[in-house]
Amino acid sequence: MPRRFPLYLKILILFALNIAIIGLVLFLLVRAQFGLGRDWPLSSGANDRIDAACDWLLCELSTEPQEKWSDTLRRLNDSYQGRVAFLVYRDREQAAGPVVELPAEVRMRLGERRGPPPPREAPMGEPRPPLERPFPPRDPRPKAMVHTTHPSRYWVVVRGAVRPPAPSPPVPVALVLMSDSLSGGGLFFDLKPWLIMGAGSMLVTALLWLPLALGINRSISQMTRATGRIAEGRFDVRVDERRRDELGSLGHAINQMASRLAGLVAGQKRFLGDVAHELCSPLAKLRVALGIIEQRSAADQRGYVNSAEIEAARMASLVNELLSFSKTALGASNIKLRPVCLADVAREAIRREQKDGAQIVAQIDPSLHAAAEPELLTRAIANLLRNAVAYAGAAGPITVAAEAHEGEIVVVVSDCGPGAPESELPKLFDPFYRVDASRDRATGGVGLGLAIVKTCIEACGGTVACRNRQPSGLEVTLRLRSATA
Repeated sequence: MPRRFPLYLKILILFALNIAIIGLVLFLLVRAQFGLGRDWPLSSGANDRIDAACDWLLCELSTEPQEKWSDTLRRLNDSYQGRVAFLVYRDREQAAGPVVELPAEVRMRLGERRGPPPPREAPMGEPRPPLERPFPPRDPRPKAMVHTTHPSRYWVVVRGAVRPPAPSPPVPVALVLMSDSLSGGGLFFDLKPWLIMGAGSMLVTALLWLPLALGINRSISQMTRATGRIAEGRFDVRVDERRRDELGSLGHAINQMASRLAGLVAGQKRFLGDVAHELCSPLAKLRVALGIIEQRSAADQRGYVNSAEIEAARMASLVNELLSFSKTALGASNIKLRPVCLADVAREAIRREQKDGAQIVAQIDPSLHAAAEPELLTRAIANLLRNAVAYAGAAGPITVAAEAHEGEIVVVVSDCGPGAPESELPKLFDPFYRVDASRDRATGGVGLGLAIVKTCIEACGGTVACRNRQPSGLEVTLRLRSATA
């Protein structure tokens, strides 16, 4: 047996790989959209969007007097559907926009200058000291983001300058952007990349887990079908055992079990056949001897001889049934199937079992042909009719019907008798099983009739099942391959 790779270890490895891939994608997205700086939510994409909005606003304010700045801010606020409010502060005092009481954390940022200090100028005549390393490039428009509570709001402070027409000097201002949500109408935070990442994560998860899930489901389904066929007594089934995990080990065990059961059942049937065959000769001699004794016995002794003859006849009938059962089971692989007219088979079976005034009705289209062995199929239907006559012959008509359905021929034998307990239905086709625990021939024999039916039908490549009818009666269904399929 090849070395196994535990299923739980395979699942753990896939889980770890799944988490690692999603974590890497999340890290790259955060870094691409936010960066990792002090004001990380304002880096990259959000930074560019805010710069574009502030550039437009400063250009508009540069062409208008301060008295009209509020109108410009109102138009800009409306363009974001009120989700972002723009305020302008000059010398830490509000110059335009809706009147809002700034929290202390935001007011502190109004006077804060971001970036490294400018280099100190060297005195005249002194050389400029060399720089150990260049300063990092300064953000052309320094920003800061603040989150306040009670109520929860997000603030972005942007420093800039309004440049009126010359000769007026630039006016330093601070633009304050306020929003009740982190998205800020898409200005602070863009949800689209996160949705794409979520969809991508789901796709990666599906690509990782779908093959494993499909493989497990395929193996379990195959084993479920195989164990179902084994439960029906069909031990020729095999499952794929090439998986290198616990499911592969289970498949190997199922195959071994099926092979072992097939050997045990075949041995049992062969033993029954051998015993029945060995009993044939002594029984024949016994019946011949009983016949001679009957001729030579006195009249007052013939009753005992008749009783012995009756018991010998019952033994001979049982031996014949055992031989029929074992021969059919052991010779199934050598049976040649051919098209069989169901109407002719049903007519012959009814002729054999029409007795005791039982009413048997055949409802079969003469054009229906099944792939079967004629004698086996006739014996199966005859045994069903014999069983129905014995248990329900006086309750009403016994019906034999057939129809074609999806490449199969479905034969139904039904009666109007008392039926059988629901819990006993799956056992009716087991050898020597009877609902009545007694083995008296008067109550139905030894329980081989329906077992022979199942063996005959399975030898023809079909299946047999039974169910109770409503309000009363038993219905046995035979399924065979259609000869025209």
